[in-house]
Amino acid sequence: MKLYYHPLSCFCQKVLIALYENGTAFEPHVVDLFDDASSSAFRALWPIGKFPVLCDGERIVPESSIIIEYLNDVYPGTVALVPRDAEFAREVRLRDRFFDLHVAERMQKIVTDRLRPAGESDRFGVEDAKRRLGIAYEFADRTMSSRTWAAGDRFSMADCAAAPALFFANLVVPFGDSRPNLAAYLSRLAERPSVARAFEEALPFLERVPK
Repeated sequence: MKLYYHPLSCFCQKVLIALYENGTAFEPHVVDLFDDASSSAFRALWPIGKFPVLCDGERIVPESSIIIEYLNDVYPGTVALVPRDAEFAREVRLRDRFFDLHVAERMQKIVTDRLRPAGESDRFGVEDAKRRLGIAYEFADRTMSSRTWAAGDRFSMADCAAAPALFFANLVVPFGDSRPNLAAYLSRLAERPSVARAFEEALPFLERVPK
């Protein structure tokens, strides 16, 4: 299998964590969208131009959650990242979508606005993203007061989503001591070998994140 990704993408890190968690073999391909050759080759593979994308032979699997579901079904490991129990699986998918949509995407709105040319910033959109991110922090902090992992007592796809989303969001809009349960959860995530490996691989690229 080949994974097309970039280490600074939350959604790519999410898939990397899933792969590392079960020791699934794959061939990494870092995509540089600012390099014409790299970008053109990637868009020829997936015209939408968004990573991550997994290629398994002739099969092309885009979108982080779909990739993890695919890995869970086709290349199952010792950790079932999407459980077979239907009720638990719904909770995993709910928390997965929560961290993708309400943490990662809000954070990305703030970061991408900082990359806009002078005079082209979206002040209203950024303030709204910060407000909504604060709501998400509060909700997650309450939830994690009684849980070890995002969906309950077992590590799952939801935690693969939560780890990079919270890591990068905390750099952009720190929650620090104001959300102790969320901070403790992020610490637990960072100690997990699969997560620690993905975080470590992103470190050389962090200087590219606009302050």
